[in-house]
Amino acid sequence: MGHSATVESMIELTPETSVEDIKTHVNQWIDDHWELTLTVGEWWQKMLDAGLSHPMLPVNAYGQGWSRAQAMAVGKVLAERNVLGPPPGLGSMLAAPTIAEHGTQAQIDRYIPAILNGTEAWCQLFSEPNAGSDLASMAARAERDGDEWRVTGQKVWTSGGQTADMGMLVARTDPNQPKHRGLTYFAIDMHQDQVDIRPLIEMTGHAFFNEVFMEDAITSEDARIGDLGNGWRVANTTLMHERASIGAGGSGAPLAAAGSIANQLGREVGEFVTRKADGKSARRAMPGVGMRDWERLAETSRKLGMENDPNVRQRMTRLYSNISVNRWNTQRARQKSQRTGGEPNIAKLHDSALHHEFREVGLSIVGAEGMLAVEGQMTNPSVGAMTLFSPGPSIYGGTNEIQKNIIGERVLGLPKEPGPDKSTPFSELAKNQ
Repeated sequence: MGHSATVESMIELTPETSVEDIKTHVNQWIDDHWELTLTVGEWWQKMLDAGLSHPMLPVNAYGQGWSRAQAMAVGKVLAERNVLGPPPGLGSMLAAPTIAEHGTQAQIDRYIPAILNGTEAWCQLFSEPNAGSDLASMAARAERDGDEWRVTGQKVWTSGGQTADMGMLVARTDPNQPKHRGLTYFAIDMHQDQVDIRPLIEMTGHAFFNEVFMEDAITSEDARIGDLGNGWRVANTTLMHERASIGAGGSGAPLAAAGSIANQLGREVGEFVTRKADGKSARRAMPGVGMRDWERLAETSRKLGMENDPNVRQRMTRLYSNISVNRWNTQRARQKSQRTGGEPNIAKLHDSALHHEFREVGLSIVGAEGMLAVEGQMTNPSVGAMTLFSPGPSIYGGTNEIQKNIIGERVLGLPKEPGPDKSTPFSELAKNQ
């Protein structure tokens, strides 16, 4: 599948192409292609063919090589036009950019189109019961068997595992190497009997996370992403994109679910546009922390006659300022000359803090109603949803403490915490060291 044949509908960009020019073109492209009777699969294929599914990817990886600002302009137009956005999820957010950077062209051609047209949904098989914050201590093992690898072990906190077709797997291929060096990164098919996925019900009532048990699960040598034993480096690319994406937020465009298990590819796009208008976005399980969410809180305060309460005004002003600071920090990170290397970690910390602040401000506005179950809240149920969800962002994607350690050690040059010598083989380390 050659990429050059898929982008004839796109303008030719230069570094000087303005965001406004991109918006004009995307608006025209929508006028020419959008129909409410298209299926989700048909629409996503059109976006892939036009290079609009993930325009920040390089050209050889079915993208446009655009800057973040240029790519965000596409999302903004989709949201303004109430048009279905590209396939969401970890495939587009993490797998595609990782494979684009570390995969062979054959792997790019195998995996990325299926991500960008929504055919395959992905999950991330990194964390383990004894390898969370200290991720390099993961013990799930992969053993070579001819042209295949057999994987045995347990993963946990696997977001979207129950609806995933493929997984980003990091497993230990050489326990006699130091813990950061004996790891290898694979793509693995989740549709096999040797993979047991068990959803974990959160206090929100949703089962976004899962635990995954593998017993002689099979992946192939040609599904190895990057060099043998170099999985930690590849995994760090995934983690970098994860932290940056968590802090950046979404475009606000309507969404449908990717993958064969969600089974939404054959439904008409009009269904999902209507659902957005009804406030039933697929993301409500993960409450937002953007300016539109702030505006909804402001409207709630007006409804309750609290817009002139000095404490509410002060808290709302502080929250508005912090949202703006997060956005400005993201914009600053686009300028290479201003980067410190810690931008993804800073964005992740900002995101966690904003969730906590939205919870506190929301509860101060709705008062005692915030103690009710989400279903029983009439004023603004999103406050209740945020209250239950808000502890999560300071844990998933690497805890706040880990983000601060990374900033301290890699950006500020502070000494690492004492521990075993880096050359110690993993097999000789005490558990979880």
